[in-house]
Amino acid sequence: MSKAYVFTRYGGPEAEALVEIERPAPGPGQLLVAVRAAGVNPVDWKQRTGHARPGESARELPAVFGNEVAGVVEEVGPDVTGFAVGDEVFGNPVAGGYAEYALLPVTVTAHKPAGVSFTDAAALPVAAATAYDGVRQLDLPAGATLLVTGAGGGVGVAAAQIARAFGVRVIGVASAGKKDLVESLGAVHVPSGPDFAAGVRAAAPEGVDAVYDLVGGDVLRTAAGLLSDRTKLITAGGKDIVAELGGAPVARARTAAVLDEVVRLVVDGALRSYVTETFPLDRAAEALRTVEEGHATGKIVIEVAEAAV
Repeated sequence: MSKAYVFTRYGGPEAEALVEIERPAPGPGQLLVAVRAAGVNPVDWKQRTGHARPGESARELPAVFGNEVAGVVEEVGPDVTGFAVGDEVFGNPVAGGYAEYALLPVTVTAHKPAGVSFTDAAALPVAAATAYDGVRQLDLPAGATLLVTGAGGGVGVAAAQIARAFGVRVIGVASAGKKDLVESLGAVHVPSGPDFAAGVRAAAPEGVDAVYDLVGGDVLRTAAGLLSDRTKLITAGGKDIVAELGGAPVARARTAAVLDEVVRLVVDGALRSYVTETFPLDRAAEALRTVEEGHATGKIVIEVAEAAV
């Protein structure tokens, strides 16, 4: 048996529990990984409420939280090549990562370089990979100006750094309390609020070339109004309305190749995970509340103690 943090039904935080579950066994194309760290993301609590991506089937309950982990390979499933027991890896689990053990499909698993900690690696498969996919989707030339809304969260922090690594100027909209963080990314900070568009115009009198939105709603609508070319409008926060605005959702690749590219940026010093707070597994509820209630700055990670054999 092993520990895992789960939701037992769809609903609010009252549906969560730390429980003992059977240690999973890897199937074809899968790895069993002893989890050392698990990233916390907004999608985690949204899944507890019943949110699912298009085409995604309902989770079997109880369902383990978490969509990104880093750890050590314990077992290798059938038809797996390129991985061995003892390898340090990171990636997207099959069904949850707030646990002592998780199954990872090799299609979205990459080797963790020795110089990257488990905690930092666990912050990459969702937030940083989403950021990378979006920046690549926009395909901006060096010298272009990118507006990032929600620049103080996990995806925004990564998007700003990745865009800067590609020679793109970044304007980041975030709360006043995140000014230092946004500016540390090499971006120009604009305070969030009803008048943020005026701040963007002041920071970029010549206009912005693209928008990477992470907020949705009225923020997305306002940001869209700052663009002359709506094909350069993408969002991970307002997928329900972006089409009517002339833009598109972030197109996720979800491949090991993207994870390799992202971690290479970390090794090269172009990307930091900005993990600002960590929690042990038995305090997973606190970690999730920090993200769900909007108090997180940068990335929140759950650090899992080495499981007993």
